Amino acid sequence: MQALNSSLTVFVAAAESASFSQAAENLHLTRSAVAKTIGRLEGRLGVTLFSRTTRRQTLTDEGALYYEFCRRALDEIRMAEEMLEGGKLQASGKLRVSVPVLFGHFCVAPLLAALAKEHPGLALEISFSDRQVDLPAEGFDMAVRIGMLDDSSSLIARQLTSHAMVLCASPAYLREAGEPVLPEDLQQHAAIAYLSAGRILKWRIKNGDKGMYEMTPSARLIMDDMQGIRDSAVAGGGIAWLPDWLVREQLINGKLVQVLKNCSSERQPVYAVWPQMPYLPLKVRLAVDKLVSELPAMISGAEDPI
Repeated sequence: MQALNSSLTVFVAAAESASFSQAAENLHLTRSAVAKTIGRLEGRLGVTLFSRTTRRQTLTDEGALYYEFCRRALDEIRMAEEMLEGGKLQASGKLRVSVPVLFGHFCVAPLLAALAKEHPGLALEISFSDRQVDLPAEGFDMAVRIGMLDDSSSLIARQLTSHAMVLCASPAYLREAGEPVLPEDLQQHAAIAYLSAGRILKWRIKNGDKGMYEMTPSARLIMDDMQGIRDSAVAGGGIAWLPDWLVREQLINGKLVQVLKNCSSERQPVYAVWPQMPYLPLKVRLAVDKLVSELPAMISGAEDPI
């Protein structure tokens, strides 16, 4: 690796000089050492990098393309070394992140805001949307997504955590309608359903040895906002299937009661996704690491939205 780095340094110096002799002088090497390094590089790559005459040397088309990548690579290496020598990795530039609306407000935004505070050179732009954005086309560096991901060869994904879903209703509703004992009993109850991308979200509950019980709730109340569903459940509108971090406060203060406690609901995975690229930018890596290390605790004790 060190030999490759040395070869790239010699090549870039030669490309930016009028001659091998000038490059050798700038690098404190002999002209023959520069020429031999370029010759070995051309032999390894199987292309001619320089067009040489008795009067001048110029980059070939292949050499010009290689120079652009080498220049960029050396700049990145130099930047990394400066960061390491400074004792702390500092992210800079703008980080554009797409997050789900409620989960973003409750759990993600506070952590990313703390990251921006730790890195003064980092500008943070968060878009709150439940729409699945096209990251490359819309200029996002990364996104946070909940649930199973669609297959995509253009994206890289890393699971950050998962959260539990709970069935809950108000005490007043349960006094009037009774409390379900088995998952099948849910079909006899009023439900408040979540509409996502034009489809009602199915409820998935573990039914003991019978495995996973899946149902599409038959609901008169259908909403595309989970906070609205929570508020309707508190008002006695029926049974709702919601993330635990969204209803934790209401379960604690008694405005909602968890039903079918012995039948745990399916956990929903939470992922960070970003476009496929030759290397992961520092700002994205630090953001993902921040979420991996702190998001589980944020979910287990989610605070009020910012």
